[in-house]
Amino acid sequence: MIAKRPGPGAESFQGMPDGDAISVEIHGQRYPIRSALDQEYVARLASYVDEKMRAAAESTPTGDSLRLAVLAALNVADELFRCRDVTRARDGELAERAGELERLLDRVLTAS
Repeated sequence: MIAKRPGPGAESFQGMPDGDAISVEIHGQRYPIRSALDQEYVARLASYVDEKMRAAAESTPTGDSLRLAVLAALNVADELFRCRDVTRARDGELAERAGELERLLDRVLTAS
């Protein structure tokens, strides 16, 4: 079964003391996570964060976990911002095309 990603406004980790607990490993540390989110989804998130932590560790050979976590968070934030930019650009293109189609349809209906 593939875990579904929650949609906008769905529950998150904050304010979710109730829910199932799952143990995840990130950068060699085990963390118990309690969340109402699907456990498979939480495990996928943790795996992604682990990948980012390991990538930060490879590029910055320091033993400071906090510094690595900050670098990993910055990389994830960069990905998020880039995805948002792409989404906004696509939304703008779609709105422009919809406007063109609406104008074309208006011309066809007016000519009839």
